[in-house]
Order: sequence, then structure tokens, then C-alpha cells
Amino acid sequence: MAAPPAPLSLSASALSARVRLAAPASRAAAARRRGPMVVRAKIREIFMPALSSTMTEGKIVSWTAAEGDRVSKGDAVVVVESDKADMDVETFYDGIVAVVLVPAGESAPVGAPIALLAESDEDVALALAQAQTLSSGQPSSPPSDAAAPPAPPPPAEAPVAAPAPVGAGTKGIATPQAKKLAKQHRVDLAKVTGTGQFGRITPADVEAAAGIQPKTKVACTPAAAAPVAAPSAKAVPQAAVLPPVPGATVVPFTAMQAAVSKNMVESLSVPTFRVGYPILTDKLDALYEKVKPKGVTMTVLLAKAAAMALAQYPVVYASCRDGSSFTYNSSINIAVAVAIDGGLITPVLEQADKLDIYLLSQKWKELVKKARAKQLQPNEYNSGTFTLSNLGMFGVDRFDAILPPGQGAIMAVGASKPTVVADKDGFFSVKNKMLVNVTADHRIVYGADLAAFLQTFAKIIEDPESLTL
Repeated sequence: MAAPPAPLSLSASALSARVRLAAPASRAAAARRRGPMVVRAKIREIFMPALSSTMTEGKIVSWTAAEGDRVSKGDAVVVVESDKADMDVETFYDGIVAVVLVPAGESAPVGAPIALLAESDEDVALALAQAQTLSSGQPSSPPSDAAAPPAPPPPAEAPVAAPAPVGAGTKGIATPQAKKLAKQHRVDLAKVTGTGQFGRITPADVEAAAGIQPKTKVACTPAAAAPVAAPSAKAVPQAAVLPPVPGATVVPFTAMQAAVSKNMVESLSVPTFRVGYPILTDKLDALYEKVKPKGVTMTVLLAKAAAMALAQYPVVYASCRDGSSFTYNSSINIAVAVAIDGGLITPVLEQADKLDIYLLSQKWKELVKKARAKQLQPNEYNSGTFTLSNLGMFGVDRFDAILPPGQGAIMAVGASKPTVVADKDGFFSVKNKMLVNVTADHRIVYGADLAAFLQTFAKIIEDPESLTL
């Protein structure tokens, strides 16, 4: 009753044959599927990062890695000046800095390639060829090659073609600034011998070919820095056609000055009003003399007093960002205006109502030190919900401050000066008095709100013992 063996044997053979025939196709299909996962990009771009929410382009302060240097993931390769600070930019990959596309002193939009990173020494020539394509105004093709590595023939042919332009010298790669100068002075780059690394054509090469004396290189600075002012030019309609005054020196905005200009112009679209208030400061001055040896500044005392008063009036540190609603902020973050070399910045004392004056003073010293060195992180200057500007130390008795975009109010503090005052019984005496002016967004803050806030602020200043609790 056993089944005949022949049919079973035949069936097994046929099945084995089918497996042998299908295996090569399956392996090929699997290889195709795995292909993109194992091929590694040989050239990678280092992009201009967005170091703040308002940054549209950055300026290269310096390159910490030069062309030809080998770098590792996490190494700082370039220092970039944003609209607020200078920050180190790290590389995300290991490799060799093959080509610097944007030299120190020049600017580039956020997201634009500023350098090319080669995987190995053999790939440097390929990076140079890719840089030539980028400098000729075709930035879209290199990323497509890097994004589609499965096709082996094009990468294999590219290194063969790359050495030709490099070795030719007179047809080498031009830097972006060199290309601008060549177009401006009508210089044929094909006839210029590059003296830069790997035969690159530098701005000096173009100027030499055009017969320009080296001292006229100063004219390149406005051209290179002009893009920094470009973002504000869109918002500043009058940044236009006024002819220069004869004999005057034109100095382009730095990135920080351009950002300040843009913010100030934006503030003009906000309907604001101003309320002033006189405050006696004799007791505050006495408290300051006591705590000054412990490192507490008058600015910190004013910031603490403002934070304590704001805690009772949340609408004063609310914000309107879309023109149709306003937001109650959860934290009282006092931004304090600080003048630094070449600009203005507002380090933020976060949750100032919850810290004592000694912790605030320590935090404030750290913030000022970082601000002077242009090393503030974005959250340390853009998280303010109320701004304090104090010019009293310069003897200014009163001034109006411009409301920063996105905030509900800003307080301007003048100097405390001896003033003749009369008490309720009509007796005259001399007391120290300062004037404060608050500029507020009238869409969310009304006159009664601001008056009540200033009354509370004045009570804290005139009886400041609560500041030390």
C-alpha cells in the first residue's frame, strides 16, 4: 500500500530545479534593494545653519579648519556670525575639508553650501569638480548625485574628468567672490591662472588680471557685506536712492545691526502708547549701597522690582504675534537691553520673579560676559516677555523706548536725581526721584492696565524691603 516512489522523486527534482532557477533572480533583487543602504556618499556639503529664528543669512567670521584638513564628527570647523552672536558650527561627518566655498568675511543665505567635505584623499578631485558646478550657478545637480548613489557608472567617470580642470590651472575653480569680480570687471576666467589651493582662482587673481592695484581690494568689502543688509532692505522702503554725501564713508550694516534695523522697522506697525511715572528712590538708593558689595547691580534691582509688579498684571507681559489674538505668557522673563560693540542685544533673566536678587546678579553677570563675547545662545536673548532699558547710569533723565516685536511692553528708566518735592502737608524737601516711561502695545494693554502696573512698581521701589525676601 506504499505510494510509488517515482512520482515523489520527480516532484522533488522539479521543485529543486525551480529553487535553483529562482535563486539568482531573488539574490539580484535583494542586492538591488540593499544597494542604496550600503553605498556611502563621497562628497558632503557643509551648509550655513540657522542659528536663530530670525536669521536669514550668516557671515563667516573665521574657518577653524582649512582646506586639506581632516576633521571628525563633532569638530568645530567654522565660526558664523548670526544676527545676534558668533557661534561655532560643527561637522556631522568625518572627512577632509576639500573646498571652502564661502571664505572668511563673506556671507551666505541659510541653507546654502559653504564648504565641501570629501570622504578620502581620492575624492578631493571630485569635490573640486562639484565646487566648480556650484560656482557656475548650478547648485541643484550635486545634491542629486549625492542622493542617488546606486548607479555606479557616473561616480566612476567623474573622478576621471575632474583632474583635467584642476591640473589645467588657467581653467581652475573660481571662488564665488572671484566670479563676482570677474563679471564686474569683464575678466575671462578661462584666461586667469589660479594661485589658490588646487589651482583655485581667487579674487586677487581676478584683480591682477584686470590690472587693479591691490589697495582697491577694500572695495570688495561692501560688495561682500551687502547681502547682510538685504533682509532689512525688504522691510525698509526708504533704504533706497538717496545719493551719498560727498566725502562720506559708507559702512554696511553688520548682521546684528541689520537685525536691529529690521526689528525696529517691524515695531512701527504696532500701535503703541506711552505712560510716564515719577518714583522716589531714596530707600532704593540706600538698599543698593548695602547690597552693592555683594555684587548686586541697580539693573538687577530694577529687573526684580519689575518682575514682582508684573506678577500682578499678566496682561502687561502678554504678547500679540498674529494681529488677531494675544497670548498670556507663563514666565516672567525680563530682557535687559545691553549695548555691545557694533550693536544692541537683550540678554534675558528668565523667571526673574522666582529668583532672589543674589541669584539674579550671578546670572546677570554670566549673561553680560557672554553678550560681550557674542556667545549667547538663542534662548538667552529671544525668550523675553518684558524688556527693561536703563540709561540712568549715563545721566539721561527720561527717554522713550521702542517696543520690541512680539512683546507687550518695554520700560525705559532714567537717572535718579535730587528734586524738590512737597509732602501732603505742604512741606518742601529734597529727595531723589527718577522718571520711568513704559511703551506698550495698545492692542492688548490699555492705559488703566499700565497705570496700575506703574503704581505697583513705584510702591515696590519706594519701599524696597520686599526685594530682599
